[in-house]
Amino acid sequence: MKKILRALISVSDKKNIVELAALLKKHNVEILSTGGTAKLFIENDIPVIEVSEYTDYPEMLGGRVKTLHPKIHGGILGKRNDKNHIKTMKQNNINEIDLVIVNLYPFQSAIQQENCTLDLAIENIDIGGPTMIRAAAKNYSSVAVVTDPDDYEDFSKEFTRGNGSISTEYKFKLAKKAFLHTALYDSAISNYLSGLNQEEELPEQLIQVMKKNLDMRYGENPHQSAAFYKEPNTVKGSLSNFIQVQGKELSFNNLNDADTAWECVKSFLKPSCVIVKHANPCGVCSADSNLLAYKGAFSTDPTSSFGGIISFNKKVDGQTAELIIKQFSEVIIAPDYSQEALSIFSKKENIRVLKVPLFGSNNQLDYKKIGGGWLVQTIDNHKLNINECKVVTKIKPTPEELIEMKFAWQVAQYVKSNAIIFTKNNKTLAIGAGQMSRIDSTIIATIKAKNACLSLSDSVVASDAFFPFRDGVDVLAKYGAKCVIQPGGSIKDDEVIKAADEHKLVMLFTNIRHFKH
Repeated sequence: MKKILRALISVSDKKNIVELAALLKKHNVEILSTGGTAKLFIENDIPVIEVSEYTDYPEMLGGRVKTLHPKIHGGILGKRNDKNHIKTMKQNNINEIDLVIVNLYPFQSAIQQENCTLDLAIENIDIGGPTMIRAAAKNYSSVAVVTDPDDYEDFSKEFTRGNGSISTEYKFKLAKKAFLHTALYDSAISNYLSGLNQEEELPEQLIQVMKKNLDMRYGENPHQSAAFYKEPNTVKGSLSNFIQVQGKELSFNNLNDADTAWECVKSFLKPSCVIVKHANPCGVCSADSNLLAYKGAFSTDPTSSFGGIISFNKKVDGQTAELIIKQFSEVIIAPDYSQEALSIFSKKENIRVLKVPLFGSNNQLDYKKIGGGWLVQTIDNHKLNINECKVVTKIKPTPEELIEMKFAWQVAQYVKSNAIIFTKNNKTLAIGAGQMSRIDSTIIATIKAKNACLSLSDSVVASDAFFPFRDGVDVLAKYGAKCVIQPGGSIKDDEVIKAADEHKLVMLFTNIRHFKH
């Protein structure tokens, strides 16, 4: 194997690059570098030749042109076993470059800044970097290319083991990762720019390159393999940005359920708790503290809460943690935890504790896989103005009832259709979910309330879509509901409204539904 004699290093992320350069120096590798990276090497007594000196052309156009030169790209792309290439390189004083260490301008980080402008995003589009990476990866048989600082340690071991050389097999491995790196980068740029077209909610073409973030224990069932792939440019508040503080490996079902729990709980402003089981909330409560919110959510359906996902939208304290560990739960999610809470959770080392930044999740697309393709839609992020809903019954709601109906409607948005939710005092009393008929969801909800010894008297009911017949209204009235919020739009709305008036109910039409399949 041919030894590495010359390396080109130009990195935006300078983590651990000095240590790697020092190893190259030890093996007498000549280092070419640009701007800030070259300055860093000089400060650390590592010999370096600046690219502008090497090419005899200055960096220009505000740094936009640095490495776009035949002496750079000829040195990377030249075939070492091609006589014509060798001859051309000698005629043009082009030296071989055997190693390229490059990572790119932080485009993804730039566009996640709250004050990011289009101009800022454009200036963070790297041109020379991807060109060098792709050139080196194309010529992998002769050139090693390293794009990820996390690979420096592994590369150093291979380099040391080979006494200054790298095997073709390892270079091919690096090349594959390099092409993935540039694909992710380009897809992030394309998706960002496409998202700026406000007239086109769904782009004509979708580029979705995802990077494996972690392997799962298994899929929906133990005989299925699974992994979690993370999209580029995810909003900070998305579940994908979780940090696992403790606990066993996450499973496919853990994350699937956790996403519902997290999206639901962060939709509330007051301290709130959402407990999810099999992708459906089985208890939701907003209160004056996490402790009260947890107690309220758990009381809705203690049976279903067993082995559930518990999420909070406020920092979890020790008192709440002490109560949580008395039940069996798979995952805890919150924006933060007190040290006391973490100490308490550590007593049950298998509990998965996730920390997620509390930000919104906007401007995203929702994907559902079908055979041979994808169904793509904008996310259901509609925020209801309760005062704009239409009162269709003779009895009008009080301000307090409007607040309660808004809470019930928010919960309905995250429950699988057909969804019926009974609530009182910002706490779910019963949830009927995922049934083929709305009347079945209504009946199941009342059964669950009875099993939990919860009265539905003076409760509020939310339905994620219209009541097709009056039977559902008859059932919920029988069990003591006093208000109903639903989209309306059935051909039998008049019949349903008449039933509500007969039972002396308040009924609001939202004119928007929340199907969730």
